Amino acid sequence: MVAKYQQLKIGMIQFPGSNCDWDLIDAYQRHFGITVQVIWHQETDLPKLDGLLIPGGFSFGDFLRSGCLAAHSNIMASVKTYAKKGGAILGICNGFQVLTESHLLPGALIQNDCGTFVCRGLSLSPCEGDSGYHKLISDKDSLSIPVAHADGRYVIFGDERKKLLDQGQVLFSYEDNPNGSVDSIAGVVSENGRIVGMMPHPERATDLLMGSSEDGRIILKAFLESCF
Repeated sequence: MVAKYQQLKIGMIQFPGSNCDWDLIDAYQRHFGITVQVIWHQETDLPKLDGLLIPGGFSFGDFLRSGCLAAHSNIMASVKTYAKKGGAILGICNGFQVLTESHLLPGALIQNDCGTFVCRGLSLSPCEGDSGYHKLISDKDSLSIPVAHADGRYVIFGDERKKLLDQGQVLFSYEDNPNGSVDSIAGVVSENGRIVGMMPHPERATDLLMGSSEDGRIILKAFLESCF
C-alpha cells in the first residue's frame, strides 16, 4: 500500500514561524514513504505537484491575525491558481487559518472563547458528506486527535453557515468543544472536496509511542487519496 503513494509529488509551504512542518515531513516519510518537498513562502511558483500541505505553527508570529500575513505571501498567488485548477490542499491549524484568510475556505478562525491557549487530546465525530475524506472516515465513530491553538474558534454565520451545513462540507466536529466554534466545527472541506482545513493536528496522532493515537494516519491517508 505504501508503494502506491510513493509516486506522488507532495509539496509543503513553509512560512517564518511554521513549527509543525517537520512533524508532517516525518509522518509522511515514516508511514507512507513520501519525501515532502518544502517550498519557501517567498517563492512565486509552485513546482508540479499532486498535493499541497500548509502546516501548523505561528506564521509571521500571528501578527495582525493568525494566518493574515501568510495569506499575502508571494507563493499564495500560485496556491490560489493551484486551488482553482482543482489541486488537493490540506491545511492544518495555522494552515487552516491561512486558507480562510486566503478565502480558499469559508468562515474564519478567531480567539478561543476561553481566552487561553488550548493544548490537549480531543475526540472528533465524523460528519456526513460526499467528499473522499468523508467516505474514508465514515466507518469511524470517533477520532482521537490533539489540538494546540489560541485562535481556533471557527465562526461562520447566516447564509454561509447554511450553505456549509446543507452541502455537507463539515468534515468533523468536536465532541467536547474546546474553543467555542460554531456548531463545534473542527474541520471543513471546500465545495469540490479538494481542500481541507482542520484545527486538530493529525501529524501528532500517527504513532502510539507519541502518547496519542494512530487516528491521524486516516486523515493523512485521505489527503493522499485525494491527490490521485
